[in-house]
Amino acid sequence: MTQSGDTKQVLTGSADNSCRLWDCETGKQLAFFKTSSAVRTGGFDFSGNIIMFTTDKQMGYHCYVSFFDIRDPAQISNNEPYMKVPASESKITSAVWGPLGEFVIAGHENGELVQYSAKSGEIMTKVKEHTKQINDIQTSLDLTMFITASKDSTAKLFDSASFEHLKTFRTERPVNSAAISPIVEHVVLGGGQEAMDVTTTSTRIGKFEARFFHLSFEEEFGRVKGHFGPINSVAFHPDGKSYSSGGEDGYVRIHHFDPQYFEFEMEF
Repeated sequence: MTQSGDTKQVLTGSADNSCRLWDCETGKQLAFFKTSSAVRTGGFDFSGNIIMFTTDKQMGYHCYVSFFDIRDPAQISNNEPYMKVPASESKITSAVWGPLGEFVIAGHENGELVQYSAKSGEIMTKVKEHTKQINDIQTSLDLTMFITASKDSTAKLFDSASFEHLKTFRTERPVNSAAISPIVEHVVLGGGQEAMDVTTTSTRIGKFEARFFHLSFEEEFGRVKGHFGPINSVAFHPDGKSYSSGGEDGYVRIHHFDPQYFEFEMEF
């Protein structure tokens, strides 16, 4: 699920082979896009007029990135995107828009990061810094950087335009989600033991804490407990004063930072 920049609309994708556009105030469905396979990820460009979503490679269907201009009623009524880009080598597992809506940043099952042009669909840049599936991609507030979370037990920071690898944050378990603080040089990581192994692992060994790292120094400085299963999603509040985490245990937890958090400085 993702919201437009003005928060008036929300886009949802599901394993029921559909992507839907909703009005936030009334809950009314504004558009329905039928797909051939499960919708994995999606989002609005900076203007809120163009949406993209990706579909899974399954049941004989290829993975695609579809682009719709929601100002065009014909595209919605005919369920015909103005551009549909195949990702045949490895399916897309996460994707976000880059700055100014010029391209889409996609993370793949094989660990590759690919920059797709939103105008031509061509691959602009491709790098492979991860060795396993990329589970999540989130951008900085100004969209100049983005962070990836991977099954290879790392999160990595990249420059959005050049795809230059800037920093690496290492853990001992798969990282399912990672986010960048909008006001301080901190990142938060969520993950833990694979979900299929949770029943045979204690919460102490499973490492289900949210983990905080300094953006520049790559050093871990704090952990927050609470979940008793893998953390699947983390996000900072836009004002940077709190964060939320969603876990395999069925809980969404909202944490407000103490004043001391903002006074913290790394010591070496």
